[in-house]
Amino acid sequence: MTELRFYDTLRRDKVAFAPIDPARVRMYVCGPTVYDYAHIGNARPILVFDVLFRLLRHVYGADHVTYVRNITDVDDKINARAAERGITIRQLTEETNAVFQDDVKALGALAPTVQPRATEHIAEMIAIIERLIASGHAYAAQGHVLFSVPSMADYGKLSRRSLDEMIAGARVDVASYKKDEMDFVLWKPSSAAEPGWDSPWGRGRPGWHIECSAMSWKHLGETFDIHGGGVDLVFPHHENEIAQSCCAFDRPVMANVWMHNGFLQVEGDKMSKSLGNFVTIHELLHGTSFGGRSWPGAVLRLAMLRTHYRQPIDWTAKALEEAESALRRFHQAAGSPDGAPSEQLVAALADDLNTPAALAELHALRAAGKADRLAASLALLGLWTPQLYRAEIDPAFAAKVDALIAARLDARKAKNWAESDRLRDELVALGVAIKDGKDGTSWEMKR
Repeated sequence: MTELRFYDTLRRDKVAFAPIDPARVRMYVCGPTVYDYAHIGNARPILVFDVLFRLLRHVYGADHVTYVRNITDVDDKINARAAERGITIRQLTEETNAVFQDDVKALGALAPTVQPRATEHIAEMIAIIERLIASGHAYAAQGHVLFSVPSMADYGKLSRRSLDEMIAGARVDVASYKKDEMDFVLWKPSSAAEPGWDSPWGRGRPGWHIECSAMSWKHLGETFDIHGGGVDLVFPHHENEIAQSCCAFDRPVMANVWMHNGFLQVEGDKMSKSLGNFVTIHELLHGTSFGGRSWPGAVLRLAMLRTHYRQPIDWTAKALEEAESALRRFHQAAGSPDGAPSEQLVAALADDLNTPAALAELHALRAAGKADRLAASLALLGLWTPQLYRAEIDPAFAAKVDALIAARLDARKAKNWAESDRLRDELVALGVAIKDGKDGTSWEMKR
């Protein structure tokens, strides 16, 4: 079996992956808060962990992997947006989630095994909070329930921040009912206008962090294999999940491997509405941003995978154009996806999801004319979308172009520069643009 190695944020090292139960590999990833359209930065964890899901299915079997990605449908941002629009919270979350599901499907993301909603797991949240109170890790005060951070000796082990850094990062609220300024809310009271559920502490609603602890426990158990999300969730969200789950169930770990993708910026700047560079997935797919054209989901996916998931990524129009050209070349050269993907490509993904190395292998397969292996490799990466480009090129014309490129390569090897130039001019006359690179010579039709 292929050995998998992933970078674990908790251990600060790349570690061999050994699932608790190879017959049921379990992964949890934090999903969207459905109050507005997801932006392109939100798409990164969706795509990163979709590739991981595909890899795990390839290695362990599709029926032996359980992937849980939650939907946060109770949150103060949701309350505020629904009030702003004059609609019910349920109307807002249903509408926004429907758009999100369509958007990520267009990006080629497989549906997770389970997509639990926070509002359907209130009983599990209350059960965890009761366990925390009983074990001395939480306390009730003025209708609130708070986690007692000093009660956990190794709190902060995921983010490894100093106390001052944690206070700043958590945006600590000053409240008279807190025993310690770092204590965080597990349950809070709701007004008549806010969503609320009956609890031992009065009518109220959950804090954000307890939601994921409850949903992962319900669907994956007290301890599971992989927990993923964006690097912005390391603190306080994932740190607090660990605190809640480990203390509630008296476990040393919540997940055996913690994986986090890096930040995304747009055209060299942090994405923000004030800068006017805030881009949603929906806008990119439907042609209302980045030059006013629509981009196929597979192009957005390929552009994202060109950068290693732990590195920051700069989202640019040029990167999208380059990804589209590469995707076109791949599909023009691809055969049937029914066979096995390249072993080198699988090995690249097994090495901490090294997608840049995997994409280099796609170029190598194309240059070597391994059409079926190329197609199967594209499928493993979620990039098999033949309807986009394969119909654009007549097979006989493509064969002629490939023959001219091969002859030009032979002329170059023989240092017959005159013949090489003649063949290049012939290709140009056919409307073909060629590009010589480290992975060989690629071509596409001029626009």
